[in-house]
Amino acid sequence: MKTFLEPLTPAEERECVERFKQGDKEAKDILIERNLRLVAHIAKKYYSENRDNEDLISIGIVGLIKAVNTYNPSKGNRLVTYASKCIENELLMMLRSERKRNKEVSLNEPIGMDKEGNTISLMDVVENDEIDTLDKMEKAEDIVRVKKYVDTVLSDREKEIIVRRYGLNGTAPVTQKKVGTDMGISRSYVSRIEKKALEKLKKAFDNTYIA
Repeated sequence: MKTFLEPLTPAEERECVERFKQGDKEAKDILIERNLRLVAHIAKKYYSENRDNEDLISIGIVGLIKAVNTYNPSKGNRLVTYASKCIENELLMMLRSERKRNKEVSLNEPIGMDKEGNTISLMDVVENDEIDTLDKMEKAEDIVRVKKYVDTVLSDREKEIIVRRYGLNGTAPVTQKKVGTDMGISRSYVSRIEKKALEKLKKAFDNTYIA
């Protein structure tokens, strides 16, 4: 079983936050490492047989890093309180994305044959006025952007990992462990590369909307 370092005391947390705000990268690493137990605790709530627990922790760590980067001690809350919300939000975004994927799969799943013998899906029989056309158009545009940035801003290794992890070429998404096994690298190394690649994609994607 993976063990995590003990959480920081309030005094230790304040000291590290102050050092990090002054540019001390080691203090940032400490704030992240000493809050990994919190990530594991929150991620446990979302575990299921269909989800890799290590993937949940990786997603939670993304939320933790965001929390450390944006934490403002002047607002009165401790970092651990603020980080809990950020970690929870990151996991909830993952769940919403998961539900969307499941809905898309169910809508496109064959349900029978038409009079000419062609396979039909639930999507084929849904009334047009029941479909949010604008939402579908925006989603299609976002997918095009993501694929463009995957090809242009990522290294070959980053691209391979992102494509396989999220099934961008129409294949089923796979776990970090599976990607690591196939590529001959550790799951934790896959996680680090994936996080770096996602940061690159997010930056490129955000810049799309800058006026």
